[in-house]
Amino acid sequence: RRTARRGRPLYDPARLMTGLGVPHGADFAAELADSVASMALSRAGQPPGSKEWPTHDWQWEQRIVDGHPYHPNCRSRPGFSVAEQLAYGPEHRPLVRLGLMPVPVDECLLTGAWPAELRDGERLLLPVHPWQAEHVLKRPAQGGVEAHPLMSLRTLALTGGGPHVKTALSARLTSSVRDISVYSIGMSATLSEFAETLTARMDGLLHFTRTLGAVTANSPELAAVLRESPQAYGDRVLPVAALATTELPESPAWLAEFARLALTAGLRLLELGVALEAHGQNLLLVLSESGAPLRLVYRDLADIRVSPARLARHGIPVPALSGRVVTDDVTTLRRKLFGSLVAGALAGTAGSATALRGALETAVRDLPRTPDLTALLEQPLPTKALTLMRLSPGTPGDQWTELPNPLL
Repeated sequence: RRTARRGRPLYDPARLMTGLGVPHGADFAAELADSVASMALSRAGQPPGSKEWPTHDWQWEQRIVDGHPYHPNCRSRPGFSVAEQLAYGPEHRPLVRLGLMPVPVDECLLTGAWPAELRDGERLLLPVHPWQAEHVLKRPAQGGVEAHPLMSLRTLALTGGGPHVKTALSARLTSSVRDISVYSIGMSATLSEFAETLTARMDGLLHFTRTLGAVTANSPELAAVLRESPQAYGDRVLPVAALATTELPESPAWLAEFARLALTAGLRLLELGVALEAHGQNLLLVLSESGAPLRLVYRDLADIRVSPARLARHGIPVPALSGRVVTDDVTTLRRKLFGSLVAGALAGTAGSATALRGALETAVRDLPRTPDLTALLEQPLPTKALTLMRLSPGTPGDQWTELPNPLL
């Protein structure tokens, strides 16, 4: 993207950041340079656009070339060589062999069930990404299973069907280092069981992929999660981020219907006491044979927020959760949902402020007038201040800014 510097066009965002001289700008400039080079590699050699609908859910994920829709480091993969990007990046459509690292069961934290094929006597076999084995663990893994990388890169779909495997990857992709905390492993089974109880309250609008098992060797660098495939909830299921690769959002009526479905589900859950991180990667859409939006699927519960007060108000048992997922703060809950769903998933699918406004105006007409909907209609739209977050390495957690409300 071109910017102006002293009246001259400037095409290099890394040079711009360096020239601005802001605190921590040097590290950010290096990430920008890496992102530009990585995106160029991602775009190079892509096949011509195909109107043929993929057979498998993982094929949809590999159609997403540019990564995060508005993160300045949308394709930054520090520590990955060109050869490794080609070998592991989903947009390059490789087949990745995950190694299996044996760990004595008494040295692991296990939640849920761990399948027999990933056990060796008194040892658990933890799937390990080959990049992690080489660069972080620095030891070879035995055996292995082949899998297709999904849009997050560190989560993969096993060949021949079966569960998706979330692996630890100690590299900073966009904003975060993608290892798996011991905390999230410990909470995974409780969150999954809790999500199943919510499905009954959603009238078929939303399903959650179940966490089948999660293991850590008591280190964020060596952990794995087995998660149900979204294809369990419909053959024609795709991440919301992949909708932009189709012609579906070009129809205002279709876009409004999708927005109505997404807002109905998201706001109902928020009223009950659960705020989803409903961006285009976590949120998936099941389509009919004609392409109509049928229902939603949500995966990866690690970053949702749960309000005990709201749950109690609706007579829902409060799960045994702790830490960052638990909050009754209204601003935090609304930011979580509105920033991911509206500023992220819906805006990215719409592709323009005009299209987003039209879809939202139609979608909200018949929604229950809850305080949360009133806030969505009348207040500025929250969105993560992603550049500020990268320039504030000493500030933990999310930082936020505001966008003009498209409905005002």
